[in-house]
Amino acid sequence: MTRVIRTLAAASAIAASIAAAHSIWNSRTLPTAIPPEQPREPGANVGRISLLLPARNEAENISTALTSAIRQSDVDEIIVLDDASTDHTADIATDLAAKDLRVQVHRGAADGLPLGWLGKAWACERLSHYATGDVLVFIDADVELNPGAVAAATAIMRDLDLDMVCPYPRQQTTTALTRLVQPLLQWSWLTFVPNHLSMRKQLPSMAVGNGQFLVVNADSYRRVGSHESVANEILEDVALARAFRVAGLRTAVVDGSAIAQCRMYTSDRALVDGYTKSLWSAFGSTPAAVTTMAVLTLVYVLPAVLAIVSRDQATRRWGALGYVAAVGGRVAVARRTGQRVWPDSLAAPASVVSLAALTGLSLLRHRRGTITWKGRALPR
Repeated sequence: MTRVIRTLAAASAIAASIAAAHSIWNSRTLPTAIPPEQPREPGANVGRISLLLPARNEAENISTALTSAIRQSDVDEIIVLDDASTDHTADIATDLAAKDLRVQVHRGAADGLPLGWLGKAWACERLSHYATGDVLVFIDADVELNPGAVAAATAIMRDLDLDMVCPYPRQQTTTALTRLVQPLLQWSWLTFVPNHLSMRKQLPSMAVGNGQFLVVNADSYRRVGSHESVANEILEDVALARAFRVAGLRTAVVDGSAIAQCRMYTSDRALVDGYTKSLWSAFGSTPAAVTTMAVLTLVYVLPAVLAIVSRDQATRRWGALGYVAAVGGRVAVARRTGQRVWPDSLAAPASVVSLAALTGLSLLRHRRGTITWKGRALPR
């Protein structure tokens, strides 16, 4: 039995080390959206730019997001869609719109969503119909853009010859659970997606997207069927990136931590609700979700446990190596993406345990049909 556990510890440690090396390589080679105050190569004009902001019950965030949008001097129009909010989102947006002629505020119908649509996709689709730009910039209401963020995003889209780019904002974390879980967003794809190969081959299976800050060529966006093509997708951003690639168009996620930040959740309860809304669909099926969580537990949790509790010295060494590798991968990603490095990276095993628990809860809520988001029940 000791030999079996030692072999398992060794396999887990080796897998964690390989994954950490890949995280470090991806972090070093990840393209970066450069703030305009830093030197960059001049390029052709990208045309008219529309900034589109969907919002539902975002009274707490809309002022910061819209104010940061107004500061974008490269933007020709800013369009806000209040998606039937039950708070003061529309009033706040309307007051800010009065200060800048580029801003329009539209209100969605209060009689519910069309059949077959989820809220985020429907709001983005409506916004795209109002837009007149050659480039469409979608941002979430919990995103704050730094000055020049849109210029930096459109520049890297042009420089990398992309049809869609997602500059990943720096994730702001303030509570215990957000500090454990939120860093996994960037860590997951920087660890498991071969970014260089994904950029070169543009395989749909390697598509990554982030709807927090998403920039598209308007003609390409309409060519793939706009958000209508992902109308009922929980993870509509990833699905849209995949649709672009299926159509032969180029997409990428780049480091946007220097030009934008996002505070997705202000409480642990909000994070639980947000993650359980989508995790059930993130892996394609329940067996795939269970298998993925089991593998992550073996690679990132088991070594740390064995390093502490095993009586076999060799097993403890392998466990310690696996734990150090897990922490090393987290450190590389945190430094690259502007996250808090210490002591948060030391909690890498606890992060995976938290993700597994959230995945289980998401599968349970989906099975029971009890998932709601922004006051709307999601279909089973």
